[in-house]
Amino acid sequence: MEISALPKDKKIILFDGLCNLCDASVQFIIKHDKKDVFRFAAQQSEIGQKIINHIGIDALKLDGIILYESDKPYCYKAKAVLKIVTEFDGFWVLFKLSRILPFFLLDAVYNYMAKNRYKWYGKKEVCMIPTKDIQEKFLL
Repeated sequence: MEISALPKDKKIILFDGLCNLCDASVQFIIKHDKKDVFRFAAQQSEIGQKIINHIGIDALKLDGIILYESDKPYCYKAKAVLKIVTEFDGFWVLFKLSRILPFFLLDAVYNYMAKNRYKWYGKKEVCMIPTKDIQEKFLL
């Protein structure tokens, strides 16, 4: 898949495909994405690497989730998480209140979690292969 073929009407979440915490987060997002807003790509995948190169992020320094939309600047780390969660219905709307905190504080918490994610949650040998019921949510 090429960058020009990415769905224009979907927000793309690039995640660490080897991280168990990231995998659980993707499953959580899929469960709560009632409006079918998101598509997913592992950062290690071919399309993930193409998007990372397209937006100009140094893949060697990449340690966080990326929210990519074709016509908008990408979001990274805590800002991406907040933008994702605000798409959910219900009490998740309350997460909009965390926007009153400066992003350097939110990113500090995010960075601490990211730094320890493999130690706390473990790491896979290979990226997750989506099941048939959620396969259309993944860009391959």
